[in-house]
Amino acid sequence: MGRKKHINLGAGVIMLVFTLLFFVLIGRYFYVAYAKNVDHVDLKALGKRLWTSENTLNAKRGTIFDRNGDVLAKDVAAYDMYAILKKDQPSYIKDPHEAAVKLAPILKEDEATIEATLSKKGLFQVEPPGWKNLSQDQKEKIEKLDIPGIEFTPSTKRYYPNQNFASHVIGYTAHKNGKEEGVMGVERSLNEYLAERDGKILFQSDRDGLKLPDSKEKIIEPKNGDNVYLTLDDHIQLYLEEAMKQVEKEYDPKKMIGIVADPKTGRILAMANHPDFNLNKRDITNFTNDAISGTFEPGSTMKIFTLSAAIEEGVYDGSAKYKSGSYKVPGSPTPIHDWNQGWGSITFDEGVEKSSNVAFSILAREKLGFDRFYQYLKKFGFDKKTGIDLAGENKGTLLFQREIEKVTTAFGQGSTVTPIQLVQAATAVANGGKMMKPFAIEKIVDPKTKKVVLDHEPEIVSRPISESTAKHVRQLLGKVVTDGTGKLYNVKGYDIAGKTGTAQIADEKTGKYKVGKSSYLFSFLGMAPQKNPKLVFYIAVQEPHLKDTETGSEPVAKIFNSVAKNSLQYLNIAPTVKTDKTGQKEVLAEDKGIAMDDYSGQNVDDVTASLKEEGLRPVKLGTGDSIIAQEPAKGTKVLKGERVILRTDGTVKMPDLTGWSLMDAMRFVKVMNLNQTVSGSGFVVNQDIRKNVVVKDDDHLKIELKPQYP
Repeated sequence: MGRKKHINLGAGVIMLVFTLLFFVLIGRYFYVAYAKNVDHVDLKALGKRLWTSENTLNAKRGTIFDRNGDVLAKDVAAYDMYAILKKDQPSYIKDPHEAAVKLAPILKEDEATIEATLSKKGLFQVEPPGWKNLSQDQKEKIEKLDIPGIEFTPSTKRYYPNQNFASHVIGYTAHKNGKEEGVMGVERSLNEYLAERDGKILFQSDRDGLKLPDSKEKIIEPKNGDNVYLTLDDHIQLYLEEAMKQVEKEYDPKKMIGIVADPKTGRILAMANHPDFNLNKRDITNFTNDAISGTFEPGSTMKIFTLSAAIEEGVYDGSAKYKSGSYKVPGSPTPIHDWNQGWGSITFDEGVEKSSNVAFSILAREKLGFDRFYQYLKKFGFDKKTGIDLAGENKGTLLFQREIEKVTTAFGQGSTVTPIQLVQAATAVANGGKMMKPFAIEKIVDPKTKKVVLDHEPEIVSRPISESTAKHVRQLLGKVVTDGTGKLYNVKGYDIAGKTGTAQIADEKTGKYKVGKSSYLFSFLGMAPQKNPKLVFYIAVQEPHLKDTETGSEPVAKIFNSVAKNSLQYLNIAPTVKTDKTGQKEVLAEDKGIAMDDYSGQNVDDVTASLKEEGLRPVKLGTGDSIIAQEPAKGTKVLKGERVILRTDGTVKMPDLTGWSLMDAMRFVKVMNLNQTVSGSGFVVNQDIRKNVVVKDDDHLKIELKPQYP
């Protein structure tokens, strides 16, 4: 009886426990059903995450254009490659050595490195950094190798179709956090505008990620980056860079700087530095945009502004005479010397032509006075940055404490400036006294709405001199070119005004000035045409290797003369026709230029015949009869013997470019809307698209040039 009693008691306890557990579970069930929360975990949100999948909608980084709408930087299709190593997969790397031998030439990697990567144990797959952002061409070559286990995923990469073109201005990007971010130049400074924002599609899916029937989609639209339009003109930029390349080969200077600006607006039409670099390869030796960041003694180019101040203040008498040769400055043990032994007693106008340091010492110290002179240095902006819309701008330093420093600043020694400060100041002389703020960003546009997000307009910084003073200064600078130290810069057919500069260079280690014939920064600050300048130029060449018979002005002049002549012709600025002593007009080579008409819609055979009669070399592209595009464009002046590219509405076959100049080749590239890779300079000797192969818009053309074509 006692035993039965204990059994009943045990059974009752068990029933009670199970009953309590039942009510606890029921209670918990209703609590969870009501609260939809377990241990602070939102079950509804968790479930939604588990059955919701998403696909990324890729956006594109903004495109960078020049002022003519030609692409300077854009996103292009690319591919990331990976290799499957796990042997239980349908396709995997079976022979790492053989695969490495095949892949090495295309990836441009060491065979042993690739083989080691493909031989790693315990990994499902490998995808090293060097296998990312492969081009379409690389992908196709690798696919033809038919290597089991090699796979690709699509991506995009930043591509610069003109290679070294304006490299320090445009800059480049790097792949960070799954997208391209600007790390230099406009790519960096305008990254917030250029950067894209990917979108995504959200949908309900099963455990394998497959979309469920009747699943509602939520789309978050991607936002492409804004497009940036620069003020650079691809024609003028090309003239500048090609001229600099030729001088680089001939003189091997340490540095070169070039700026071309519109003095009426402040727009920068061209800006280049050498050494430059290939934007796609990033072979960078100089990270500094010296055109805006480099600080140098300006040399005699500073005399333009000392002269302007003296004329504006009414203390300049060009016919008055002074004793050239040397000038004693109180408190200084060494007198100021002219660059030679002097010319005896000469007029101040002659002193300007001959670039006399003594003349400008007298103007600053005795005529102007240092206080007034300093005020003009500030009016011309030499005490502050210009504020150009490019990253990394510096400003020079005005040494103006001791009397000798004040005197040497007047002719460009001691104090330092940047090239862009000189260009800004020169716009006042070229633009009737109005000094224009330089800018390189024309506008920023939303690619979808076409709304202008940011628009730069010309801005007058100050009016340091009057229109009459500016005109007088230009006349004197014109005499410098025709009769003075700037004779090498006398471009036939155009009236050039400007001033040469020879600045000493300090040794980076000792701080002392370097010595030697070539140990200078040789420069020219000029404008053209003299009466109403449309362009301002600054060209500088540092430490060129000169022959015994050469002067520092020669490499500078080779750049300036080529750029000035080509740019003025390109802008349809008519050359000046001069009259000789007999009253006969001199016929200039530039006058023989033929202005292009608009041939759109015209019959290609009729136009071809007409152009041949004018002595030009028309090149017909396509099988059609009607012209749809041409290069050069309407209004451009060309000389007899130049090629004119005419594209019709039919299928285009690749011409043989052998022997073509770079300019002609670029005309072909532009009219066909091609991407290109250019190596070398001079004339075309090789092309990777064979003659008679059908060529289409956006194809990629590689050409090699050499200086002399037999």
